[in-house]
Amino acid sequence: MTTSSESAAGLLPATRRALTHRVAVGQAEGRTPSLAAAVVRDGGQAWFGSRSMLAGHEPDGDTQFRIGSLTKTFIAVLVMRLRDEGRLDLADPLGKHLDAGPMGGRAAGATIAQLLAHTAGLASETPGPWWERSPGELRPGLADILSPAPHPAGRVFHYSNPGYGLLGALVGQLRGHGWEDALRQEILDPLGMARTTLAPQEPHARGFAVHPWADVMQLEPADPAGLMAPAGELWSTAEDLCRFAVFLLDGDDRVLPAATLAEMRTPASPPGDEAWTGGYGLGLQLFRHDGRVLYGHSGSMPGFLAALCVSAADGVGAITLANATSGPDISGIALDLVRIVTDNEPRLPDRWQPLAEVDQALLALTGPWYWGPRAYVLRLIADRGLELGPATGRGRASQFRAQSDGTWTGLDGYYAGETLRLVRGTDGTVDHLDLGSFVFTREPYGPDGPLAARPDPEGWRAFLVRARSCGRTQRAMSSASWRAMLPSGSRFGLKIVTSRPRASGLPSRPCSSSAASSQLRPPGWR
Repeated sequence: MTTSSESAAGLLPATRRALTHRVAVGQAEGRTPSLAAAVVRDGGQAWFGSRSMLAGHEPDGDTQFRIGSLTKTFIAVLVMRLRDEGRLDLADPLGKHLDAGPMGGRAAGATIAQLLAHTAGLASETPGPWWERSPGELRPGLADILSPAPHPAGRVFHYSNPGYGLLGALVGQLRGHGWEDALRQEILDPLGMARTTLAPQEPHARGFAVHPWADVMQLEPADPAGLMAPAGELWSTAEDLCRFAVFLLDGDDRVLPAATLAEMRTPASPPGDEAWTGGYGLGLQLFRHDGRVLYGHSGSMPGFLAALCVSAADGVGAITLANATSGPDISGIALDLVRIVTDNEPRLPDRWQPLAEVDQALLALTGPWYWGPRAYVLRLIADRGLELGPATGRGRASQFRAQSDGTWTGLDGYYAGETLRLVRGTDGTVDHLDLGSFVFTREPYGPDGPLAARPDPEGWRAFLVRARSCGRTQRAMSSASWRAMLPSGSRFGLKIVTSRPRASGLPSRPCSSSAASSQLRPPGWR
């Protein structure tokens, strides 16, 4: 038996059937004792389904599972809250705020942003024994969770569980109480996540290992992780994680605003190529699946697997939880659940509506502007915002938020964080736009434009290339004149052919490409 439920804002029967089928296939092919899943849409839980090895004993949405590295995203939110409060800067070295002990020299120099993004160069795991399968009291100090760093800071992405142990200690240091208390006060209580805890509380699933070559199982340990708990200790439910997924989609000013969440999901380092399928921001994994970019996190601990992913473009997210050490493709199932919903029930576009108010001076600025010869279009959007992008084809496009000083700040794309300002002429009218020193004018290389937008003092002029007609004598520009038009040191393969009258009585040769001549009109508009 597979259980399935949906809220009042639920999905169509065919969509629910497809989701239920995907969960059933995931449980069977992944050979996991149970698999629970949920979907969020339009600001709330839209569907829940589960499948168990024993009919009639499926977990419900309130059953706890250990969520492993999904814990890291909660820690990252706590760190970003401290940043937004001005208690730290992401460029600060960890050692400015925290003493990691004698083994923490390399860690102390790593920035907080590098720790969040797994680019601090720290080791993936603690010194032995493996922290996930041994009691936390074996590592009583921060120095005990650190191995020699295998990479220089800031050079490569190298996933580091100890790095998040350090970030948890950082939160505790700056808050004056444990990160667990900060988590409850700053995230869980405001979002109503009462069933997310550091230790399991009934009802909760038991973690199992399934034999790879036989259908037999054994229980897995669930030791407290101690100082490594920020890397993967939390337990949660499908219902609680739906609340967290909605927060990651929309933001919540009681926890973090949407702008900070957008910063967290920005890749910390550029993807290697256009075919990238995964990346990492600041405490958020990035996924690309079927042309769709999603973000969230996966997790694993002995006996458990978890994944949460959301698509901001679709307003849809999915959660998957299993009580097996390995087997089901837990992230792949979550990504498939999002795809099923978005393919079966694509999101309706927002209604077009006119602006509630308009600044006539800004309205007059809309329309075509030119970056050199490239045409761009400036549009006016809500709240005195602007949108600038190429008139045709691909190129740099950004939206800009109006600032109180009369400038605009880029929100996305190439110009994120850059300042757009209006530059006025002597008569007080807007002469051009300055965007990070790039000049946009009303005419392409206009004659009265600023020097940065008018590189050739002679301006535009016509260039006419004409082929010689057969049997006709034609004057052509001299070789010296052609050379005068070429840049100094030019190696252009240009062959100058000058036509002359033939001597009387000699036969005329037929026209060929080598007998072509070229002519250049004088400078000026034509």
